[in-house]
Amino acid sequence: MKKIGFILFIFLNIHSSFAQNERSFAISNRYDVIVYGGTASGVIAAYTAKQMGKSVLLIEPGNRVGGLTTGGLGYTDIGNKYAIKGLSLDFYRRVGQHYGAFEQWIFEPHVAENILLAYLTKANVQVVYSYRVISAYKFNGKIQSIIVDNAARPSSKTNKVVSAKEFIDCSYEGDLMAKAGVSYTVGREDNKQYNETYNGSQLRDKHQFPDGVDPYNIPGKPESGLLWGISKNKLLPDGTGNRMVQTYNIRVCLSKDPANSIPITEPEDYQPERYELLLRLMGKKPVRHIEDIMTTSEMPNHKTDINNNGPFSTDMIGMNRNYPEGNYAERAAIFKAHVNYTKGFFYFIGHDPRVPENLRKEMLQYGYPKDEYLNSGHFTTQMYVREARRMIGAYVMTQANCQGKETVTDGIALAAYTMDSHNAERLVINGMVKNEGDVQIGGFGPYPISYRSITPKSDECTNLLVPVCLSASHIAYGSIRMEPVFMMVGQSAAVAASMAIDDKCPVQRVNVQKLQAGLKNNPLADGSTPEILVDNDDTTAVTKQGNWQRMPNYEGCYGPSLLLDTAKDKAADYVRFSPSIKKTGNYNVYVYTVKAAGASSHLNIEVNDGAKENKTDLDLNKVTVKGQTEGEWVPIGKFYFSAGNKGFVAITGKNTDGNILADAVLFIPE
Repeated sequence: MKKIGFILFIFLNIHSSFAQNERSFAISNRYDVIVYGGTASGVIAAYTAKQMGKSVLLIEPGNRVGGLTTGGLGYTDIGNKYAIKGLSLDFYRRVGQHYGAFEQWIFEPHVAENILLAYLTKANVQVVYSYRVISAYKFNGKIQSIIVDNAARPSSKTNKVVSAKEFIDCSYEGDLMAKAGVSYTVGREDNKQYNETYNGSQLRDKHQFPDGVDPYNIPGKPESGLLWGISKNKLLPDGTGNRMVQTYNIRVCLSKDPANSIPITEPEDYQPERYELLLRLMGKKPVRHIEDIMTTSEMPNHKTDINNNGPFSTDMIGMNRNYPEGNYAERAAIFKAHVNYTKGFFYFIGHDPRVPENLRKEMLQYGYPKDEYLNSGHFTTQMYVREARRMIGAYVMTQANCQGKETVTDGIALAAYTMDSHNAERLVINGMVKNEGDVQIGGFGPYPISYRSITPKSDECTNLLVPVCLSASHIAYGSIRMEPVFMMVGQSAAVAASMAIDDKCPVQRVNVQKLQAGLKNNPLADGSTPEILVDNDDTTAVTKQGNWQRMPNYEGCYGPSLLLDTAKDKAADYVRFSPSIKKTGNYNVYVYTVKAAGASSHLNIEVNDGAKENKTDLDLNKVTVKGQTEGEWVPIGKFYFSAGNKGFVAITGKNTDGNILADAVLFIPE
């Protein structure tokens, strides 16, 4: 009895301490919604919740919002543009406006940051920088408040207690989720767990060493020890689960403009022996261009988004295994090691005399951009945390969802990217160096992400939503984990949190049909009239004449498929896209075009607004496609449409000189 009384005394004192700390701050430390993590997902979530009329606090553990979107990943991973909706799509439209285009998926870091900050400014969202969650107080299954400390001055004197009705964890690490006692996993499940084929240990051919690369300090002598970066682990049977995490790297923005470049000099803790494997790789497989050892995606204004490419590159394989559950000091050390490795990699290629001269000359063309990351030595402060914790929530997304073998009805966003996992470890197999863990499996169209995958189990927490470290198996997460998707799921979480407040219900009991309708009818969270998309798969709005074939997952298509006409005589063939216009007015019309071998060099477009007909001959040779996909929206003009469905846009076979591709038409109200 004394023991129970003592425990109760401690509990009451802890609760009292929370209460006293709360009273010691202004009433503004109580909010409707607290968003933890100022990633792009977090910014969109905070903006949306504020637009929904809620009081919002956005807590960013670092000193910059945007996560990877502002942290160097400027060459956006899309999969299929059809999947990107709402404010996520609006972000890329705003990027396009900055560069004089309709929408653009390639951008400089500071441009992305300015756009995301503009969202926060517009909605007057309160943002707190450099504060990290250290504990969460939960009562009756609900988070009541959290304690955050100052990253620059971690001390109990600088701790703050903040309370909210609803919490959204948009961090890459899922720290708030973990502090709240919500179930999660780290690593790769065994294939047997969810009846998958690409999970667990995987020894495959992508980003792989050729046979014959010796792993030992003295070639041929195991007793001399392993080269840096090679693990002593043994290869597990294919599909075996373990806690290894796919590797991280740093997506680096470099500049090729001499007037905007700072030379890459020898970094702190430079150790050239870390790159010995690169030399041995070159001895077995000639490297002709720098792109053979790192991806140098071109950004505007002579900048690049540097990414991993090949068996030895910017991925620091196997060096992140302690990151997901590490404390803040451990994570900082891991990040610093990645910075040193990456800067050392660039310096090694540009200066080590053992590297072929042509590669050294190529590398020396690059420098750190003078106009980026002004407060951190012109180098990003964001590591590419591809995967850390993953919640085990009310529903787990798996390979079956990605491949369309299982489809949910409570979808609140779409994903479309390849199931993509980078290597997890570097091993010795049969006396040779091999990488393990890389998986790249695609061939499927957009698929829905379950609302239940962002909610914890109802008996664990009822006022938390997790858009980034959502509930998915390792291999399914590899498809979902893209920045545009995280933004969409963040928006959905904010709308759901607002509904939970209004309806006074747990997040698990939010009316999903109402949530879906809200996202569809108010995609920009500002009450504006939604644009109208007519895709070729919309059988109620598309009519056709001629020998049109439906082509599923066609390279570069918008949505699940496109229509292809290969007939010799196509003069009478057409596909009509008929929008259902709810509001009379002017609409800017765009036609989606796809670059393909054998396609006609031009398209005949007919626009009928219900009263008169306009014809346009679209020269496809003048269409420039930027980014990962082979398709692009092309403006046709502004037209006045009356309410109803009398108008249409037709792609016809008149005067064409090749195959015709008909995919989608967009109507944007003025």
